[in-house]
Amino acid sequence: MAIQLNPREYYRFPWSLTDNGISWLEVTSHCNLTCKGCYRDRTSAAHKSLAEIADDLAVFKKTRVSDCMSIAGGDPLVHPEIVEIVRMVSQGGWKPVLNTNGLALTATLLRDLKKAGVFGFTFHIDTSQDRSDSPNARKESDHNQLRQRFAERLAAEGGISCAFNQTVTWSTLREIPEAIRWAQSNAGIVHTMVFILFREPRMVGDFDYYANGNQVDLCATYEDTGWGDDRILKAQDAANQISEADPAYRPSAYLNGTVDPDSMKWLVGLRVGNSQETFGYVSPKFMEAVQHASHTFRGKWLSYSDLRFLRTGRAISFLLAPFERSMRRIAWNYLKSIPGRPSNLFRRSHLQAYMIIQPIDFMEDGRMNMCDGCPDITVHEGKLYWSCRLEEIKKYGAFLTAVPNRHAKPRLSEP
Repeated sequence: MAIQLNPREYYRFPWSLTDNGISWLEVTSHCNLTCKGCYRDRTSAAHKSLAEIADDLAVFKKTRVSDCMSIAGGDPLVHPEIVEIVRMVSQGGWKPVLNTNGLALTATLLRDLKKAGVFGFTFHIDTSQDRSDSPNARKESDHNQLRQRFAERLAAEGGISCAFNQTVTWSTLREIPEAIRWAQSNAGIVHTMVFILFREPRMVGDFDYYANGNQVDLCATYEDTGWGDDRILKAQDAANQISEADPAYRPSAYLNGTVDPDSMKWLVGLRVGNSQETFGYVSPKFMEAVQHASHTFRGKWLSYSDLRFLRTGRAISFLLAPFERSMRRIAWNYLKSIPGRPSNLFRRSHLQAYMIIQPIDFMEDGRMNMCDGCPDITVHEGKLYWSCRLEEIKKYGAFLTAVPNRHAKPRLSEP
């Protein structure tokens, strides 16, 4: 079932370069897994020292207010001092969220990370990986047993946010509904699902690329893997698939692009429901109220809500029903469900987020449409950069620019 996206109907997150829900701390370029399409250069892999990490955190503290700190790499769990890094982030006033493939997560490490103040995990699990812990996976749903194990481990430890992301190509796009159905069946322990749309050089168009005035080969920085085909996915494509699994799906908030204001680079929908059924999705007004309440009383835009809040879907819908139409609808849908399913009286109704991330898009004139107010801004040598393009800075000292190739044949970006 298709859904027609319209950014004018949604709340635009008021995040900016200096005042944002999230920041991105890269602690290592080492990784214990190879993912197709990974843009990190691991030829000179190294762990950052605690002193270097402290310097990066000092830059964030000085230049950027954030609620959460995504700790990434490489894979952060292979850093020998990852527990101390989490402690540094937590003591600095951020919520530490580890972006990891999970391979190195042991029971002992999980306990130590919780004691150090870890807020959550975002596990990257998809078919771009050749995983020893899920060796026979050929399609995304084949990884659901593995996802289940990670979610249950965090739930057993208690008090830790659990998110999953997966990279999506045209060949895996139609597997999104199964991921949504699995997440909904685990609404109490899976708090966020993230779908990252795939890009690689051959997909973006016919351009010549330059750094500091010198022509360069884009594939020397970003590999052409051939993993996906050459059709470009947009947020609309992924939203249609979520709607296929859950016809009630309605996004409520987004971030636009730096060039195209109508592009939805980060698109978020927040479901209220239990493991059996959906009662509805919160409205843009609800998202706006939550963000501004957080900024007013905490001085920070909200990201990664406290788990106690995520368990209050039913209470919030009834509390806000007199003031907000979407909450009235959610409360009414819950009440209507009781005669047919009395067990809903005893089940929690959870808030569960679905996020679509649409990476860099190229305009016909070569301008690059990035995430405006990007939450994944990182620090390199004392300055802030988009983390997804950090390799250009490391390699050339500048971002690449694209110039249309006048001799190339026109191509269509959509099938």
